[in-house]
Amino acid sequence: MSAPVFVDPQAADAAVGDTITVTGAEARHAVTVQRREVGEVIDLIDGDGRRVRGEILETQPAAMSVRVGAVGRDEDPEIVLVQALAKGGRDEQAVEASVELGVTSVIPWASQRAIVQWRGPKADKARQKWVDLVLAATKQSRRARIADVEGVVTTKELTWQVHRAVAAGARVLVLHEDASTPLTSLTWAAADQPVWLIVGPEGGIADDEIGLLADAGAEPVLLGPHVLRASSAGPAAIAALAASRGTWADGSLRGGLR
Repeated sequence: MSAPVFVDPQAADAAVGDTITVTGAEARHAVTVQRREVGEVIDLIDGDGRRVRGEILETQPAAMSVRVGAVGRDEDPEIVLVQALAKGGRDEQAVEASVELGVTSVIPWASQRAIVQWRGPKADKARQKWVDLVLAATKQSRRARIADVEGVVTTKELTWQVHRAVAAGARVLVLHEDASTPLTSLTWAAADQPVWLIVGPEGGIADDEIGLLADAGAEPVLLGPHVLRASSAGPAAIAALAASRGTWADGSLRGGLR
């Protein structure tokens, strides 16, 4: 059975038998908001994949002590979501659901047809909102790795990043309604090959953008017979990938606890 997750950097080096004292916002949330009590079992994560499971020994309003009973590491396959900015909060919905489904990194994309724009102080505020969404979704889905949220990129900047990713061995997929290759028909040399998923805005990806991305090594793929909204295309693709590559075949933690 899974345990509730809280973030504490001490999880990175903890060993079985250690006692970790959690303080600050995470402790307040556990003790005051969730009313966690002595004897309950929780997970502490470092945000980089390390997970420790332990029993709460003592609680205070802004602190709790946890005895470590098991340690492990989640080996999540690398999945980068390039999400075009979208109106109505649909980009935020996509990020939240994608993190719950296994994304390890998120790149906001200012595509040509994106109505929403991040500029100046607004860009920092908007990115921080995505960071907060990622953290909440990570804890909700009880993952051990907190996805990175990079700065917003233009199409030109994204093209360079795609070129470098492909050169490093990643497979970059662009979801596009006119593509002829179904995503589910792809074959994989390894189930854990790094994957980038590029999702356009509500108005779709412009033809010249598709051309630039394809020239950089990206592969246009068809997700299904219908056109999905910006909020659902990325999560649907992640789920389809997990099923076709078998990365959801084992319901236990990939790294295990011992």
